[in-house]
Amino acid sequence: MNNLKLKCLGLFLLLCFCQMTIAQQRVLLSNFGAKPDSYENASPALVKAIEQCRKVSNATLVLPGGRLDLWPDGAYKQEIYISNSTENDTLSKVKNVAFLLREFKNLTIEGNGTQIYLHGKMVAFALFKSSNITIRNLSFDYERPTMSELVLTSVSPTKVETKLHPDTRYFIKNGKFGFYGEGWKSNNHHTIVFNETDQTMKYSSFRAFLESKAEEKQRCEVVFTGDFSKMKLKAGERLSIRDTYRDNCGGFITLSHNVLLYNINLHYMHGLGVVSQFSENITIRKVSVAPRLESGRIVSAFADCFHFSGCKGKILVDSCFTSGAHDDPINVHGTHLQIVAKTGSNKLTVRFMHYQTYGFEAFFKGDSIAFVNPKTLQPIVYAKLKNAVLKNKREMEIETDKPFAANVAVGQCIENLTWTPEVTIRNCRFERTNTRGILMTTRRKVVIENNQFYKTGMHAILIADDAASWFESGPVQDVVIRNNVFEECGYNSTPGSYVIAIAPENHDLVNGFYVHRNIRIENNTFKTSVAPLLTAKSVDGLVFRHNKIISSKTVDFTADKTTFKIEACKDVTLTDNSFPADWKPVLTSSHMDKSSVKMGW
Repeated sequence: MNNLKLKCLGLFLLLCFCQMTIAQQRVLLSNFGAKPDSYENASPALVKAIEQCRKVSNATLVLPGGRLDLWPDGAYKQEIYISNSTENDTLSKVKNVAFLLREFKNLTIEGNGTQIYLHGKMVAFALFKSSNITIRNLSFDYERPTMSELVLTSVSPTKVETKLHPDTRYFIKNGKFGFYGEGWKSNNHHTIVFNETDQTMKYSSFRAFLESKAEEKQRCEVVFTGDFSKMKLKAGERLSIRDTYRDNCGGFITLSHNVLLYNINLHYMHGLGVVSQFSENITIRKVSVAPRLESGRIVSAFADCFHFSGCKGKILVDSCFTSGAHDDPINVHGTHLQIVAKTGSNKLTVRFMHYQTYGFEAFFKGDSIAFVNPKTLQPIVYAKLKNAVLKNKREMEIETDKPFAANVAVGQCIENLTWTPEVTIRNCRFERTNTRGILMTTRRKVVIENNQFYKTGMHAILIADDAASWFESGPVQDVVIRNNVFEECGYNSTPGSYVIAIAPENHDLVNGFYVHRNIRIENNTFKTSVAPLLTAKSVDGLVFRHNKIISSKTVDFTADKTTFKIEACKDVTLTDNSFPADWKPVLTSSHMDKSSVKMGW
């Protein structure tokens, strides 16, 4: 019996070892020729290692630590159409991708603290039709960020002396100045000025510099002589300049599910940041979008940081940090497509309307949809799709399971109701952005809690919905905003410097119809030097209570004296909030019965 027990135990231990071996399936990048800290191109080795991971189940790709440099030469190439970041032209949409995962399952990329430096314009990672993917413990940066930075060392009406960041490459030809990088040259010069003293980022211009005579005193020190009399520049301020052409993103997740990004540093991203597009169950935890402290740079993202377009399931953004974005840290939305032709009793041709969003499937067989009036944002009728086909880069043909109602017409828009996510954003800090903090449009449950919004240039939180400009859908139906700290937000939005804005673009109001509903703003702290706290339009069920307002005056900007601006809303509660003793809240309301507002400070 003892021998039998020993044999059984041995077989059991052998089975456990085999299972552990199968479960891990470690693939070492160093075995494929990648040499850390060599400054050599590791792209070919990375491609070989990823393809080896395809051959085994439950693979873990293990990076070696240290510094790895990746060039487009030898890297993956993939045509990608990215929501909000695909320009309307005939140039190639093929991207250079560092980590490309096509139809992978159960893969972990273990970074081991590796610092990856991208050369040229590259997507850090792209997932296509993949599931159960974890990327963790690594950093991404650009050798030459597509954002140029300089400090103003001396300012006068006719001359500005500057010191350019060492990462910024530039040229001076016949006295004229320009920026260039690895395989690119700037043709546009969108400019933001950062004030170190009050930590604000405001819109500026680079035109006067381009029209001036440029002279190099020494490397990275350039003097501009020209007309600066109309610019309100100050010595010590920093300018960040980028070409506005969107031809890339930081990371891309499409038609995938169960994806975890954990403990990742994104020190610079060109294009739209990490874009999740028609994917399900995305978790972003302990991800930092900020320059390396030792880099001396102030900008980390060309545009948004985390962008979710047409996703479903659960989105969780937890314990993240963003600093230095030229656009919104987080944007969650769907996409309205417009009806351009009725081709049968149950067939329609619908079209992507915004010039930077097209080229991908926005509807699928079995999806539930709503037909929407673009002027009122009111649903007209609902349907279910029998089929959906991408006809070309701009148009889809959809077929419903039943004939259309008589009031369905060309010019109306369609929202995909199936691809709408639940969203939780918690324990994050958002700072150094000239735009908003969070944009949120999804009809499923939303919780925004325990976050810090530090001097966002525009509204800290914007809930919109439109079918005429960006075509970003849709309404919200259950939003909780609680236990957050909002500090001096909205200085770029004067006079409407509201910290929180609920601003759907329903240009025609319909009596008794409300775009949004059930929004609760509770137990937050507002540190602000101006009155505007909340503007809301077309909401049924709006609560603003148990919030603490603290007077703070480190940012100098003016605004109107309205604390709450409420338009065309119903069932509004503004009670039990704590204001400074010398602050008398002011409410304005329009297109609604005043009895719909319950007040009491």
